[in-house]
Amino acid sequence: MSYLENKTILITGGTGSFGKKITEQLLNLNVKKVIIFSRDELKQYEMKQELTDERLRFFIGDVRDKERLYRAFDGVDYVVHAAAMKHVDACEYNPFEAVKTNIHGAQNIIEAAIDKGVQKVVALSTDKAAAPVNLYGATKLASDKLFVAGNSYAGDKNTRFAVVRYGNVVGSRGSVVPFFKKMKETGHLPITDERMTRFWITLDQGVQFVIDSFERMKGGEIFIPKIPSMKITDLAKAIGPECEIDIIGIRPGEKLHEVMITEDDARRTVECDNYYIIQPEFPWWDETKEQDFKILKDGFKYSSETNEHWLRIEELKTLIDE
Repeated sequence: MSYLENKTILITGGTGSFGKKITEQLLNLNVKKVIIFSRDELKQYEMKQELTDERLRFFIGDVRDKERLYRAFDGVDYVVHAAAMKHVDACEYNPFEAVKTNIHGAQNIIEAAIDKGVQKVVALSTDKAAAPVNLYGATKLASDKLFVAGNSYAGDKNTRFAVVRYGNVVGSRGSVVPFFKKMKETGHLPITDERMTRFWITLDQGVQFVIDSFERMKGGEIFIPKIPSMKITDLAKAIGPECEIDIIGIRPGEKLHEVMITEDDARRTVECDNYYIIQPEFPWWDETKEQDFKILKDGFKYSSETNEHWLRIEELKTLIDE
């Protein structure tokens, strides 16, 4: 990965599940420096004990604080923006806080990156940003659009922005897998609706997709990996086959199925071997015309309900064990 050689890379939200995993991956490459930018000093302290590489730096700060970002971005080549309020319930009941972090924070990242000469920024999104029904998804949709527009906002500067959008990460902090494992001890697993489906990706796959996107990006793309779906009932059977299933009803802001490419987005989406690209609506955008990409059929929608690839119970067991 020569494009990362001797580069300084900053990760916002770097002490989270994704941030820790991508830090480990980057330190295995010939990078110059990895900077962890986050607001939790305890998590930074714990991460320092786990990773002792001399190329690793820690920076206390919040994406809401533009001045702190300006200081942190000094001398940085690439930024991975993983900081967010991401729990649906928390965003529903603390909407102003979600807007400050997920939307205003995105604007601060864009302005600091342009003004400090950062070369590339990849921002993490979510399947909940496509046709959102909850505040978390709505703030991430706004964030996605800000990062795409940031390429025009940069003017004659060389800073470029792209977005990576994927589904639920197996076993990430606060996800359903550790919750089900804990509830398994009670002999009951609560499910909001037995029809529910979700996209799934492993942490390693998500990290590698982000790293690859730095090389692929030209600026303005939303990259979406081709990943499998799973039924929530199959997940429950994989974790607690002996448990009783309790149907508790859909929570505020929850969907039955997730979508990563809507029918409207599909009109400007191209298909690659193992991923899709939602192309920006820039008048100057022609980056994919000469490449061997497939144009999607009219009416295409990438939904967890109609996905071609499904994880069965045995596959889910294997993923969870790993």
